[in-house]
Amino acid sequence: MSVPTQAAGRPEPAAGGAADGQGGPGRARFAGRSPRQLAWARFRRDKVGVVCAFVVLLYLLIAACAPLITKLYGENAYTLYGQDDNLLNSFGMPVKPNGGMDGTHWFGVEPLLGRDVLALLVYGIRTSLGIAVCVTVLSVVVGVAVGLVQGYLGGRTDYVVGRASDLMMAFPQQLFFIAFTPVIVALFVKPGGQEPTWIRFTALVLVQFVLGWMALGRLVRSQVLGLRDREYVEAARLAGASSVRILRQELLPNIWSTVLVQATLLLPVNVTAEAGLSFLGVGMQTPTPDWGLMFQDASRYFQSDITYMFFPGIAMVVFVVAFNLLGDSVRDALDPRTVR
Repeated sequence: MSVPTQAAGRPEPAAGGAADGQGGPGRARFAGRSPRQLAWARFRRDKVGVVCAFVVLLYLLIAACAPLITKLYGENAYTLYGQDDNLLNSFGMPVKPNGGMDGTHWFGVEPLLGRDVLALLVYGIRTSLGIAVCVTVLSVVVGVAVGLVQGYLGGRTDYVVGRASDLMMAFPQQLFFIAFTPVIVALFVKPGGQEPTWIRFTALVLVQFVLGWMALGRLVRSQVLGLRDREYVEAARLAGASSVRILRQELLPNIWSTVLVQATLLLPVNVTAEAGLSFLGVGMQTPTPDWGLMFQDASRYFQSDITYMFFPGIAMVVFVVAFNLLGDSVRDALDPRTVR
């Protein structure tokens, strides 16, 4: 009795190829995916995260294309339309209702000066986001570098850097922002001299950065302390790899997800901090368009007309909420063990 060469009901492999999973046509079905591909697949399934990502990209696109947007819109953020076109009454308030909204000025005009609110908002997003992005990038670079070195070397280096970070974190940030911003500006501008916009911009970036990188540095340090004794780090050290190579090739790739999540959460914090400083009068100064300055002007006329507070307020709330939800979605995608 002969033994059958093919079991009943079992398909024969295709001619000229191997069975599925052995290099044949079905090999792609069992192909593995990298951690980045898995994270991207999890993120795409999160509808809230995808929507928030589009909202954030829209804000960034508005900030980058502010001159083009206002050119297409036909109005400028620095032109005093209310005074030139008789859109303001003798008290400096818009003649037309709802803040002077019409077919020409979609969001109305600014009280007293009469600038176009939509153009101010577009350029205000550009200013606030520009400062916040610079602060976030500097904080991430310095925080990651200091945290890596502090956690990997340990010992006296860890102690000295840690105590310095503790001392800087003990400072009340908002109070020191308000106190030191005018001091830094005064270092570059003589009394009574004209203040260039870039000096105020640089002062705000420096003040927020110097007092804002420590939290990320401590987080990176704690991550490195748990990784520096792992087998792959020991193997690299025994193989003769330098400390710089170990930090760059072995430790940094294993903490990049934590850094990315913290960066997405840090940016809206810096945006609101910059807007708060401008609102208090120590941030950007008129006539530079800025979110905080729009809130400052709107607060004076809030009781008479809520229109001036409505548009910058809605824009700020949408941006902060979208960025925070995006940070949560990125965290869930990179670490599926977390539970929102």
